[in-house]
Amino acid sequence: MDQGNNGLSRGDRNRNARLAALRVVLPRDYAILGIDLAQSRQAAVLADHDSRVIARWRPRCSPWKLGELLDRARRKALAAGFSGITVACEPTGHRWMVIAQLAAERGIPMVCVQPLVVARGREAEDYTRGKSDDRDAVLIARLAAQLHCYLPEQAGQGWARLRHLGARRSRLIDSSTMCIQQLRDLLEVAWPAVLPAAAKPLESATWLACLWVTLERGDGDLGAVHAMGRDGFTAAARGGLGAWGARRICQRIAAAAYAALADPAGVAAQRPGALERAFSVLGDWRTIRGELAGVNARMLQALEAMGVLEVAGSIPGVSALQVAAILAETGDPSRFPTARAIVKHAGLAPCENSSGNHAGQAGISRRGRPALRLAAWRAVWGALRHNPVYAARHASLTGRAEDQLTDQQARAAIAAALLRQIHAIITRRIPWDAGIAAGRRRHGQEVNAAA
Repeated sequence: MDQGNNGLSRGDRNRNARLAALRVVLPRDYAILGIDLAQSRQAAVLADHDSRVIARWRPRCSPWKLGELLDRARRKALAAGFSGITVACEPTGHRWMVIAQLAAERGIPMVCVQPLVVARGREAEDYTRGKSDDRDAVLIARLAAQLHCYLPEQAGQGWARLRHLGARRSRLIDSSTMCIQQLRDLLEVAWPAVLPAAAKPLESATWLACLWVTLERGDGDLGAVHAMGRDGFTAAARGGLGAWGARRICQRIAAAAYAALADPAGVAAQRPGALERAFSVLGDWRTIRGELAGVNARMLQALEAMGVLEVAGSIPGVSALQVAAILAETGDPSRFPTARAIVKHAGLAPCENSSGNHAGQAGISRRGRPALRLAAWRAVWGALRHNPVYAARHASLTGRAEDQLTDQQARAAIAAALLRQIHAIITRRIPWDAGIAAGRRRHGQEVNAAA
C-alpha cells in the first residue's frame, strides 16, 4: 500500500481511473438508453440515473434498423432536459457491434453490461429471478448508471481479422482433436496391431501415409493390401507422404505397418465397417490439417502486417503462433490499462477468500475468457521445457518450504506472468528480455540482481 498517496493501493488508483473513464461517457446530465437485443424484436428503455423510466419502445426489426430508434431516443432526452444519451446493451453475439457502429455514426457514446451482471441484478431486483426483455432493458440502464459496465473494444481491421482467425483456429483444433480420438478408438476395435507400429503413431507422417494406403485400397480387407508385397506397400506409402507434410519415409515404421496387415487381432464383425468409417475420419482429419496450416500462416501474416511478429516470436519456448492465439483472444493489448487487467480478463488473477482472522484457500477467479486462459495454459507447457526463466520460476514455486504451490498452481502463475509479459512486449514493441522477466532488471533501469 502506498501510504504517501492517502493510503490508496494500486488497485484503488486503477479502479478510480476506470470509473473516471466511464463517467466521461456516462455524465450525469445524459439519459441512458438501455437496449435488450434480439434477432427481430428489441426492447429499449430511456431512463435517468435513478432508473426512472422516461420512455419505452418495442421495435420489431433487426439491430441494423435501430438507427431511427437512437435518433428518436436522443430527441426525447433533449426534450426532457438532458444534454444527450448514452447507449447501454449486453454484448449479445455480434449484435452489439451493429449498435456500436450505429451509435458511433451519430456521435453517441456506448457501454456494455456483462450478462452475468444483469443476471445477478435480476435476482437482486425482486428475488424471483423472473425474466423479460422489458425488465432486462431497465436493468441494463440501471447497471450502466451505477457504472457496472465497461467500454467495448474498438478493434481495428487488423486486430478484428486476427480475432476471427483465432476463432477459426480454435474450432479447427477442436475438430482435429475429435478426429484423432475417433481414429484411435476405431483402430483399437478393428485393427489394434497397427497402433504399436510407431511410438507416436498419430504424429508420424510415415504411419499416417501407411494407414491411408491401407484404408483407401483395402476397402476393409487387410489381406488384399498385404498381397501388394512389402515393396509395393512401401512405394505406395512413399507416394502419399507429401499430404502429411514429409518427404522421406521411415522404413522401420513402414515395415511394422506392413507386418500388422497379417495380424488377425480385432473384432472381426466390426472390422469392415469400422475401417470404412476410419477412412472417412482420416480424410476429414487430412482436410482439417490443411485448413489449420493455412489459418496458422494467415495469423502470422496478420502479426507481420501489424508490425509485432518479431517481438511476438522473441519469447524462448513460446512460438509466435502461440502468441498470436493469445492475442486473438485479448485483442489489442493497449486497450487494457495495465498488464494485470489482461490476467483478470483471462480469469487467472488470484481470487482471495478471507474475512477477519479467517484466511481461506485462494485460487484463480476463472472469470473472463476461457479461451484466453486455455491459450495461455497451452503455451506454458512448451515454455517450461525450453525457457530457463519459466523453468526456474516453476521450480521455485513448487520447491519452497513455505507457501509451496502444486504443479498446476505453479503453471497457472506462470501463465499469468506470460500474459503480463506479452502485454509489455506488444504495447512497447520491445523483444522479450530474460533479465526483466526474471526480475533482475526493469525496463530502462538497472536493479540489484540480489533484491
